[in-house]
Amino acid sequence: MSLSYSVGERVLCYHGPLIYEAKILKAEVWDESNTKTSAVGPHFFVHYKGWKQTWDEWVSITRLLKYDETNVALQKALTNQASAAAASSSGAAKGKSASGGTSTAGMGSGRARKDGRGTKRGREEDDSHRKPEMKLNVPEVLKVQLVDDWEAVTKNNQLVPLPRKPNVLDILQEFKDHVIKMGKQTSLRDPELILPTITSGLQVYFDRSLGANLLYRFERPQYAEIRKTYVTGPKVVVGQEKEMSAIYGAEHLLRMLVSLPQMVANSTMDGESVGLVKDYVNELLVFLVDERSRFFLTEYESSSLQYQNISRS
Repeated sequence: MSLSYSVGERVLCYHGPLIYEAKILKAEVWDESNTKTSAVGPHFFVHYKGWKQTWDEWVSITRLLKYDETNVALQKALTNQASAAAASSSGAAKGKSASGGTSTAGMGSGRARKDGRGTKRGREEDDSHRKPEMKLNVPEVLKVQLVDDWEAVTKNNQLVPLPRKPNVLDILQEFKDHVIKMGKQTSLRDPELILPTITSGLQVYFDRSLGANLLYRFERPQYAEIRKTYVTGPKVVVGQEKEMSAIYGAEHLLRMLVSLPQMVANSTMDGESVGLVKDYVNELLVFLVDERSRFFLTEYESSSLQYQNISRS
Protein backbone atom coordinates (compact mmCIF):
# COMPACT_ATOMS: atom_id res chain seq x y z
CA MET A 1 0.00 0.00 0.00
CA SER A 2 1.41 3.39 -0.98
CA LEU A 3 1.80 5.93 1.82
CA SER A 4 0.97 9.59 1.20
CA TYR A 5 3.62 10.80 3.65
CA SER A 6 7.25 9.79 4.11
CA VAL A 7 9.63 9.43 7.07
CA GLY A 8 11.38 12.71 7.80
CA GLU A 9 8.66 14.77 6.10
CA ARG A 10 7.59 18.08 7.63
CA VAL A 11 3.82 18.02 8.13
CA LEU A 12 0.96 19.61 10.01
CA CYS A 13 -0.93 17.46 12.49
CA TYR A 14 -4.22 17.86 14.35
CA HIS A 15 -3.91 17.62 18.13
CA GLY A 16 -7.26 18.31 19.72
CA PRO A 17 -8.94 21.24 17.93
CA LEU A 18 -5.70 22.86 16.75
CA ILE A 19 -3.01 22.10 14.18
CA TYR A 20 0.71 21.91 14.98
CA GLU A 21 3.87 21.50 12.95
CA ALA A 22 5.35 18.01 13.25
CA LYS A 23 7.90 15.66 11.74
CA ILE A 24 7.23 12.06 10.75
CA LEU A 25 9.65 9.67 12.48
CA LYS A 26 8.12 6.32 11.44
CA ALA A 27 5.48 5.10 9.00
CA GLU A 28 3.63 1.79 9.12
CA VAL A 29 0.54 0.17 7.66
CA TRP A 30 -1.38 -1.61 10.40
CA ASP A 31 -3.71 -4.56 10.10
CA GLU A 32 -5.30 -6.82 12.71
CA SER A 33 -2.01 -8.63 13.27
CA ASN A 34 0.27 -5.67 14.02
CA THR A 35 -1.96 -2.79 15.12
CA LYS A 36 -0.86 -0.96 18.25
CA THR A 37 -4.19 0.73 19.02
CA SER A 38 -6.83 -1.57 17.46
CA ALA A 39 -7.02 0.84 14.49
CA VAL A 40 -5.91 -0.33 11.03
CA GLY A 41 -4.53 1.40 7.95
CA PRO A 42 -1.62 3.85 7.46
CA HIS A 43 -0.24 5.30 10.70
CA PHE A 44 2.63 7.67 11.39
CA PHE A 45 4.76 8.26 14.46
CA VAL A 46 5.18 12.02 14.78
CA HIS A 47 7.19 14.46 16.87
CA TYR A 48 5.58 17.87 17.42
CA LYS A 49 7.97 20.79 16.92
CA GLY A 50 8.73 22.45 20.26
CA TRP A 51 7.08 19.68 22.30
CA LYS A 52 8.75 17.19 24.63
CA GLN A 53 9.40 13.71 23.25
CA THR A 54 6.83 12.36 25.70
CA TRP A 55 4.22 13.82 23.32
CA ASP A 56 5.47 11.82 20.33
CA GLU A 57 2.63 9.59 19.19
CA TRP A 58 1.18 7.37 16.49
CA VAL A 59 -1.52 9.15 14.48
CA SER A 60 -3.78 8.04 11.66
CA ILE A 61 -3.50 9.56 8.22
CA THR A 62 -6.72 11.51 8.82
CA ARG A 63 -4.92 13.74 11.34
CA LEU A 64 -2.15 14.78 8.95
CA LEU A 65 -2.02 17.64 6.48
CA LYS A 66 0.63 18.49 3.92
CA TYR A 67 2.81 21.43 4.92
CA ASP A 68 1.71 23.92 2.28
CA GLU A 69 0.40 27.47 2.08
CA THR A 70 -3.29 26.53 2.28
CA ASN A 71 -2.91 24.31 5.34
CA VAL A 72 -0.63 26.80 7.12
CA ALA A 73 -3.35 29.40 6.60
CA LEU A 74 -5.89 26.99 8.10
CA GLN A 75 -3.56 26.43 11.06
CA LYS A 76 -3.31 30.17 11.61
CA ALA A 77 -7.07 30.69 11.31
CA LEU A 78 -7.84 27.98 13.90
CA THR A 79 -5.16 29.32 16.24
CA ASN A 80 -6.56 32.86 16.02
CA GLN A 81 -10.06 31.60 16.82
CA ALA A 82 -8.80 29.54 19.77
CA SER A 83 -6.72 32.43 21.13
CA ALA A 84 -9.75 34.72 21.07
CA ALA A 85 -11.80 32.04 22.81
CA ALA A 86 -9.21 31.51 25.54
CA ALA A 87 -8.80 35.23 26.10
CA SER A 88 -12.50 35.67 26.68
CA SER A 89 -13.01 32.63 28.93
CA SER A 90 -12.66 34.67 32.11
CA GLY A 91 -15.29 37.07 30.78
CA ALA A 92 -17.60 34.13 30.16
CA ALA A 93 -17.20 33.08 33.79
CA LYS A 94 -18.17 36.56 34.94
CA GLY A 95 -21.18 36.45 32.66
CA LYS A 96 -22.26 33.22 34.30
CA SER A 97 -22.15 34.80 37.74
CA ALA A 98 -24.12 37.82 36.56
CA SER A 99 -26.82 35.80 34.81
CA GLY A 100 -27.11 33.12 37.48
CA GLY A 101 -26.93 30.29 34.99
CA THR A 102 -25.77 28.91 31.69
CA SER A 103 -27.30 27.91 28.40
CA THR A 104 -29.34 24.71 28.34
CA ALA A 105 -26.54 22.93 26.51
CA GLY A 106 -24.04 23.95 29.17
CA MET A 107 -21.68 25.64 26.73
CA GLY A 108 -19.73 28.87 26.80
CA SER A 109 -19.45 29.08 30.56
CA GLY A 110 -17.13 27.95 33.30
CA ARG A 111 -13.88 28.92 34.88
CA ALA A 112 -10.86 29.82 32.81
CA ARG A 113 -8.23 27.08 32.86
CA LYS A 114 -4.87 28.02 34.32
CA ASP A 115 -2.87 25.13 32.85
CA GLY A 116 -2.47 26.87 29.48
CA ARG A 117 -4.26 24.27 27.35
CA GLY A 118 -3.07 24.63 23.80
CA THR A 119 0.28 26.10 24.85
CA LYS A 120 3.62 24.38 25.38
CA ARG A 121 3.38 24.89 29.14
CA GLY A 122 -0.06 23.34 29.20
CA ARG A 123 1.11 20.33 27.22
CA GLU A 124 3.81 19.69 29.81
CA GLU A 125 1.33 19.58 32.69
CA ASP A 126 0.00 16.39 34.23
CA ASP A 127 -2.54 14.79 31.88
CA SER A 128 -4.62 13.56 34.82
CA HIS A 129 -6.24 16.99 35.27
CA ARG A 130 -7.48 17.29 31.72
CA LYS A 131 -11.18 17.62 31.10
CA PRO A 132 -13.03 15.65 28.41
CA GLU A 133 -11.87 16.57 24.92
CA MET A 134 -14.30 17.31 22.14
CA LYS A 135 -12.82 16.14 18.85
CA LEU A 136 -14.63 17.36 15.76
CA ASN A 137 -14.41 15.88 12.28
CA VAL A 138 -14.22 19.04 10.19
CA PRO A 139 -14.74 18.11 6.51
CA GLU A 140 -12.05 19.25 4.10
CA VAL A 141 -14.44 21.53 2.21
CA LEU A 142 -15.20 23.41 5.43
CA LYS A 143 -11.50 23.74 6.21
CA VAL A 144 -11.10 25.42 2.83
CA GLN A 145 -14.10 27.63 3.66
CA LEU A 146 -12.40 28.73 6.90
CA VAL A 147 -9.22 29.63 5.04
CA ASP A 148 -11.11 31.55 2.34
CA ASP A 149 -13.10 33.37 5.03
CA TRP A 150 -9.92 34.31 6.91
CA GLU A 151 -8.20 35.55 3.77
CA ALA A 152 -11.21 37.55 2.56
CA VAL A 153 -11.47 39.48 5.84
CA THR A 154 -7.87 39.78 7.02
CA LYS A 155 -6.02 39.95 3.71
CA ASN A 156 -8.49 41.36 1.20
CA ASN A 157 -10.30 43.82 3.51
CA GLN A 158 -13.69 42.33 2.63
CA LEU A 159 -16.78 41.82 4.76
CA VAL A 160 -19.73 39.47 5.01
CA PRO A 161 -22.73 41.57 3.93
CA LEU A 162 -25.29 41.79 6.74
CA PRO A 163 -27.95 40.83 7.55
CA ARG A 164 -27.45 37.31 6.15
CA LYS A 165 -30.16 35.06 4.80
CA PRO A 166 -30.38 32.29 5.81
CA ASN A 167 -29.17 33.40 9.22
CA VAL A 168 -27.95 31.25 12.11
CA LEU A 169 -31.48 30.81 13.45
CA ASP A 170 -32.69 29.61 10.04
CA ILE A 171 -29.79 27.17 9.69
CA LEU A 172 -30.30 25.65 13.14
CA GLN A 173 -34.03 25.27 12.49
CA GLU A 174 -33.35 23.60 9.14
CA PHE A 175 -30.86 21.28 10.83
CA LYS A 176 -33.44 20.39 13.47
CA ASP A 177 -36.04 19.61 10.79
CA HIS A 178 -33.47 17.59 8.84
CA VAL A 179 -32.53 15.38 11.78
CA ILE A 180 -36.14 14.79 12.84
CA LYS A 181 -37.04 13.87 9.26
CA MET A 182 -34.26 11.26 9.22
CA GLY A 183 -36.08 9.36 11.96
CA LYS A 184 -34.51 5.97 12.69
CA GLN A 185 -31.90 6.50 9.97
CA THR A 186 -29.91 8.77 12.27
CA SER A 187 -27.45 7.36 14.79
CA LEU A 188 -27.86 10.40 17.03
CA ARG A 189 -29.10 9.70 20.52
CA ASP A 190 -32.74 10.65 21.33
CA PRO A 191 -33.00 13.51 18.80
CA GLU A 192 -36.60 14.42 19.66
CA LEU A 193 -35.57 14.90 23.28
CA ILE A 194 -32.01 16.22 22.95
CA LEU A 195 -31.98 18.11 19.64
CA PRO A 196 -34.01 21.14 20.84
CA THR A 197 -31.61 21.53 23.77
CA ILE A 198 -28.55 21.31 21.51
CA THR A 199 -29.79 23.83 18.94
CA SER A 200 -31.03 26.19 21.65
CA GLY A 201 -27.66 25.99 23.38
CA LEU A 202 -25.79 26.63 20.14
CA GLN A 203 -27.94 29.68 19.45
CA VAL A 204 -27.43 31.13 22.93
CA TYR A 205 -23.74 30.42 22.77
CA PHE A 206 -23.46 32.11 19.37
CA ASP A 207 -25.26 35.22 20.59
CA ARG A 208 -23.05 35.46 23.67
CA SER A 209 -19.74 34.66 22.02
CA LEU A 210 -19.92 36.51 18.69
CA GLY A 211 -18.62 39.86 19.90
CA ALA A 212 -15.99 38.39 22.19
CA ASN A 213 -14.74 35.36 20.25
CA LEU A 214 -15.75 35.15 16.64
CA LEU A 215 -14.87 38.43 14.96
CA TYR A 216 -11.66 39.49 13.29
CA ARG A 217 -10.50 42.97 14.23
CA PHE A 218 -11.40 44.27 10.77
CA GLU A 219 -15.06 43.29 11.36
CA ARG A 220 -15.52 45.17 14.62
CA PRO A 221 -16.71 48.52 13.17
CA GLN A 222 -19.33 46.59 11.17
CA TYR A 223 -20.39 44.75 14.35
CA ALA A 224 -20.70 48.05 16.22
CA GLU A 225 -22.93 49.43 13.47
CA ILE A 226 -25.06 46.27 13.47
CA ARG A 227 -25.51 46.53 17.24
CA LYS A 228 -26.56 50.16 16.86
CA THR A 229 -29.05 49.29 14.11
CA TYR A 230 -30.68 46.28 15.75
CA VAL A 231 -29.98 46.47 19.50
CA THR A 232 -28.89 49.75 21.05
CA GLY A 233 -29.72 52.55 18.58
CA PRO A 234 -32.35 55.25 19.19
CA LYS A 235 -34.61 53.84 16.47
CA VAL A 236 -34.74 50.37 18.05
CA VAL A 237 -38.08 49.71 19.74
CA VAL A 238 -37.73 48.26 23.22
CA GLY A 239 -38.67 44.60 23.11
CA GLN A 240 -37.97 44.34 19.38
CA GLU A 241 -34.19 44.05 19.58
CA LYS A 242 -32.64 41.36 17.40
CA GLU A 243 -30.16 38.73 18.52
CA MET A 244 -26.98 38.37 16.47
CA SER A 245 -28.08 34.87 15.44
CA ALA A 246 -30.84 36.58 13.44
CA ILE A 247 -28.28 38.81 11.66
CA TYR A 248 -25.17 36.70 11.00
CA GLY A 249 -25.01 33.52 8.92
CA ALA A 250 -23.10 30.35 8.14
CA GLU A 251 -19.68 32.04 7.89
CA HIS A 252 -19.66 33.05 11.55
CA LEU A 253 -21.54 29.93 12.68
CA LEU A 254 -18.72 27.80 11.25
CA ARG A 255 -16.15 29.89 13.13
CA MET A 256 -18.06 29.17 16.33
CA LEU A 257 -18.33 25.45 15.68
CA VAL A 258 -14.58 24.98 15.18
CA SER A 259 -13.98 27.01 18.36
CA LEU A 260 -16.25 24.79 20.46
CA PRO A 261 -13.55 22.28 21.51
CA GLN A 262 -11.51 25.07 23.09
CA MET A 263 -14.60 26.43 24.81
CA VAL A 264 -15.59 23.01 26.09
CA ALA A 265 -12.11 22.62 27.56
CA ASN A 266 -12.82 25.77 29.60
CA SER A 267 -16.30 24.70 30.66
CA THR A 268 -17.77 22.54 33.41
CA MET A 269 -19.35 20.01 31.03
CA ASP A 270 -19.05 16.34 32.00
CA GLY A 271 -17.84 13.63 29.64
CA GLU A 272 -21.30 12.42 28.66
CA SER A 273 -22.47 15.93 27.75
CA VAL A 274 -19.31 16.55 25.76
CA GLY A 275 -19.93 13.35 23.81
CA LEU A 276 -23.52 14.32 23.01
CA VAL A 277 -22.59 17.81 21.82
CA LYS A 278 -19.72 16.38 19.75
CA ASP A 279 -22.01 13.92 17.94
CA TYR A 280 -24.62 16.56 17.14
CA VAL A 281 -22.07 19.17 16.06
CA ASN A 282 -20.33 16.65 13.78
CA GLU A 283 -23.72 15.95 12.19
CA LEU A 284 -24.31 19.69 11.83
CA LEU A 285 -20.95 20.04 10.04
CA VAL A 286 -22.01 17.37 7.55
CA PHE A 287 -25.30 19.22 7.06
CA LEU A 288 -23.40 22.44 6.35
CA VAL A 289 -21.39 20.63 3.68
CA ASP A 290 -24.53 19.23 2.04
CA GLU A 291 -26.18 22.67 1.97
CA ARG A 292 -23.07 24.79 1.45
CA SER A 293 -24.25 26.21 -1.88
CA ARG A 294 -27.22 27.81 -0.08
CA PHE A 295 -25.60 28.67 3.23
CA PHE A 296 -22.19 30.15 2.37
CA LEU A 297 -21.33 33.25 0.36
CA THR A 298 -19.42 32.84 -2.88
CA GLU A 299 -18.21 36.46 -2.76
CA TYR A 300 -17.70 38.89 0.12
CA GLU A 301 -18.31 42.61 -0.29
CA SER A 302 -15.44 45.05 -0.60
CA SER A 303 -15.13 47.65 2.15
CA SER A 304 -14.79 51.37 1.56
CA LEU A 305 -11.59 53.28 2.23
CA GLN A 306 -13.42 55.13 4.98
CA TYR A 307 -14.32 51.84 6.67
CA GLN A 308 -10.73 50.58 6.35
CA ASN A 309 -9.44 53.76 8.01
CA ILE A 310 -11.93 53.37 10.86
CA SER A 311 -10.96 49.72 11.37
CA ARG A 312 -7.31 50.65 11.74
CA SER A 313 -7.91 53.50 14.18
